[in-house]
Amino acid sequence: MKTLLTALLILMVQLFAAQDNEAYADGIFGFEENKTQKIFTDWTRIRKEPHVQAPVLDSLQTNQPVLILTKEETVLRLGERGAHWYKISYQKGDNTAEGYVWGGNLCVGYRNKNGYDFLFGLSKTVDRKSKDFNEIIKQNIAGIKVMEGNVLVDETYFDTGRGEELSYATFNIESNHKLQNVELTLKAMVSGEACGIASYDQYVLFKDKKLIALPQLMNVGDADVFYHSEHYIFPNDKGGIPDAFLFRMEEMEKDDRDREKKKRSSKTYLWNGSSYQLK
Repeated sequence: MKTLLTALLILMVQLFAAQDNEAYADGIFGFEENKTQKIFTDWTRIRKEPHVQAPVLDSLQTNQPVLILTKEETVLRLGERGAHWYKISYQKGDNTAEGYVWGGNLCVGYRNKNGYDFLFGLSKTVDRKSKDFNEIIKQNIAGIKVMEGNVLVDETYFDTGRGEELSYATFNIESNHKLQNVELTLKAMVSGEACGIASYDQYVLFKDKKLIALPQLMNVGDADVFYHSEHYIFPNDKGGIPDAFLFRMEEMEKDDRDREKKKRSSKTYLWNGSSYQLK
């Protein structure tokens, strides 16, 4: 019988082998035409043609709105970030300008609340040694920024999915979950679209103009053969307790006789109104 860990490792090997598939470029960086997006990477270069050798026409700052006109066939891959080029238009003072931008420099998602703009995007790819395979892998780093107009208020960065784990993403603003002094909670999620492809949930608390990233959650499963599930229970959730948030994990795998074997664990993180610590 294969253990859950062995099954996960096999799936990771299959995932790494598929990373060069250009279909990935149609994942979280697949933006719709005639829709407004925002610049995530500060001083993003706007070019005359859709390639990196083309003359630079302009550079745009983080949080600049742009209108997607057309998606070009050309794909640029930087590390693990693969994205199409897009023809865009945008306001520059009293004038409307046009040019081409690489999709990897645009926000994956953005929201506005209480006078702040919250932006979610992928910032870079770094080399990291894999503990499981004893080799160097490419790891995507995601970020969330909070802006007041063109002024950066705060930002936080964290690991996120790779390859087929970046098929789609969501970015939402939630309540404060009744955590003391927390103004609101942000939730960024990236996920794949197939069985055995992991999804990642990143919760970030916003208080006193600061972003506080909570430990990341991972969920993965393959039909009814196995699953690994992680979630938080906040004070306003059923089973929640004051001044803390609870971590819950459950795993299930089936043996050769189709019998379920489950494993559960939990942690309690205490919240003092400004930071958290493991109980």
